[in-house]
Amino acid sequence: MSELKTLFLDQSDVKKCGGGNISKFIETMEEVFSLHDKGDYILPNKTVLRWGDMDSESQTGRINSMPGFIGGKFNTSGIKWISSSPNNPFKHHLPRAAGIIILNDPETLMPVTVMDGTLISAMRTGANSGVVAKYMAKKNSKVLGLIGAGVQNRTQLMAIYHTVPTLEKVKITDLNAERAKNFANEMKKVIPLPFEIVNSAEEAVRESDIFITATVTETPIVKSEWIKEGSLYIHVGSHECEFDVINQSNKVVVDDWGELKHRGVETISIMYKENEFDETNLYAELGEIVNGKKAGRENDTEKIYFNSCGLGIQDLAIAKIVYEKAIRENHGQWISFWDQPSFV
Repeated sequence: MSELKTLFLDQSDVKKCGGGNISKFIETMEEVFSLHDKGDYILPNKTVLRWGDMDSESQTGRINSMPGFIGGKFNTSGIKWISSSPNNPFKHHLPRAAGIIILNDPETLMPVTVMDGTLISAMRTGANSGVVAKYMAKKNSKVLGLIGAGVQNRTQLMAIYHTVPTLEKVKITDLNAERAKNFANEMKKVIPLPFEIVNSAEEAVRESDIFITATVTETPIVKSEWIKEGSLYIHVGSHECEFDVINQSNKVVVDDWGELKHRGVETISIMYKENEFDETNLYAELGEIVNGKKAGRENDTEKIYFNSCGLGIQDLAIAKIVYEKAIRENHGQWISFWDQPSFV
């Protein structure tokens, strides 16, 4: 049989197959971090296509190529190809990020599915923070501060709410006050908590037990003197905090230190390049904490900082689950690449 058929899954198919299930995403990301720590993966460096230097990404955007293999029960290889254009929501009424994921058969290496990666990418980024909060937020965390009212902080909020049942209030700020207001109005429908729209990053950070930055800022917006004891800072964007924020943290945790150094745009990566961060001061990669090799939060006074660059193996793990469910439940459309290949 020489015919090659590939299953195409659009975003509605992905949703039908669990693409909006934050609980499943968090569970899966925890397993991926465990496999990452065990070394059961292959992760070539992320390749970034940009039109200028690193700073240009905040204006003209970028496209990331993220190939990989993840073992364990997933046993799959593939790639996520995802663009990010900061002006899309404002000029074109399109998402800032849009992507596709391709999975390959583990034996033949032929492509078995092509699917929307936009939803998966946003959800898995939020789910990462759900895993982080599970191990490193104070047990009685009550206040969540969000800086940035885009898609990313929507999934961040979903994940933190799922993982931290003691939450009592959400603070949200954005440079565009109308976006912050819309964010609060939309998220109230799914997160039954009071929302407070605040006027600055400082107000979002001060007195928050957990705070998250998910912005496209070109200059740092978080200062160390705003951060209270016992807080957890989840850094999702690029250069979003001053160096002192990291220096005064009791624990500095990342997803993959090698990938962060390679990517080079996050605050901690910039610090490292400028000899302002000694990598011996890195406390752990998250998988070490998930697997019990390192402790997570040990007391209610620790200031913990977490930064991630995002790993293609996370997208592939979720895509494999979505694909398997699509096969079982007959979702998607089959595309034939050929009946007989021209050359063998």
